[in-house]
Amino acid sequence: MLPVLRRCCPGPVPLPALAAALGPGPFPGLCPGWSPRAVPARGRKTRHDPPSKSKAGRVNLPPPVDPEELLVVQERYRQYRLVLDALRAEFRAEVLQKKREERLAAEDSAEELEEHRRLMAWNDEENARQQKRREERARKEEEEQKRRKLEIAEKQARKMEAFLEEKEKEVLQLQEEAKTFITPENLEARIEECLDNPRNYNFAIDKDGRIVKRTVLS
Repeated sequence: MLPVLRRCCPGPVPLPALAAALGPGPFPGLCPGWSPRAVPARGRKTRHDPPSKSKAGRVNLPPPVDPEELLVVQERYRQYRLVLDALRAEFRAEVLQKKREERLAAEDSAEELEEHRRLMAWNDEENARQQKRREERARKEEEEQKRRKLEIAEKQARKMEAFLEEKEKEVLQLQEEAKTFITPENLEARIEECLDNPRNYNFAIDKDGRIVKRTVLS
């Protein structure tokens, strides 16, 4: 109401016209409790009014944001956008496919249908050919893998055979050496043999390993 009154031209206002415009009130044709001479002192400010003195230097600051929470929110919003874009693309593709099918059905073009069937048949043949190539490649890879496993098994078998032969030779050599071992049965005979054939290990050798000096057994 105040902006309307402010925009009014100054000058006397005809009371019957104002009463007819405002309706019933305490005065004939006036609103209750309102008088054209008594303008309210308090009301909402207009966009042209200056700010109050208590809020003249006020600076509106945005609320504080937690960086970690902001990263989480941004990541979730990114995932949401990705999912939404994927759904939109899927729905768009379905709609386009339906429109394309409807257009083809409406046109009922025998030439396009024949071309489509021919391309689909060529596609099936190409898929079958590629499938055969993949199966052939997989079979060759499987055979190569079996051959490698067989070679590794043969190599391990040869190594094990050589190891067993070496151990067998060591056992035979040990058995031959065991014939000269001192046992409780031949202990007396070996003592007598050592006493009958004394050996002197107290000697000196040169750089070539020749004995140059030997002490005499007492």
